[in-house]
Amino acid sequence: MKREDVAEVLARPYAQELLGSSIPARLAYDGLDGAPRVVPIAFHWDGENIVMATVPNSAKVPALRRNPKVAITIDTQGQWPPKVLLVRGTARLLRVDGVPDAYIEASRKVTPAEHFDRWEQGVRGLYDEMVLITVEPEWAKLLDFETTVPSAVESLLRQKS
Repeated sequence: MKREDVAEVLARPYAQELLGSSIPARLAYDGLDGAPRVVPIAFHWDGENIVMATVPNSAKVPALRRNPKVAITIDTQGQWPPKVLLVRGTARLLRVDGVPDAYIEASRKVTPAEHFDRWEQGVRGLYDEMVLITVEPEWAKLLDFETTVPSAVESLLRQKS
């Protein structure tokens, strides 16, 4: 998919809403055993990349180093019609000292405000280093079930009309 096509999808209002939401992303990758994994993870959208962070001894770190190809979904639950943002890309990993700002911003979205200060103090005291996982979207699709639907449904609709 061309970079400008990806940017166009990500610029759509529903995509921006999902990227700015408190909904955790679901990060899919291949485990070291070759079996697929999907984990919910807080994320920060910096306007160009989806940025996540984890502890260096997390199972996803060596798995992503071996195979950095990932898929990410951010989707509403319990709402009709559903909104789904699908993204594919290649993860870049960077080990950093302390707790990166992107992790704090990602966590701010999913941690209740009344617990955030205490949570942040605990995290800063616990983590001496973290691994930033940065994914530049290489492919994206927005399903809002108002103007866009899955490709298979589009095909079926064309056949039926």
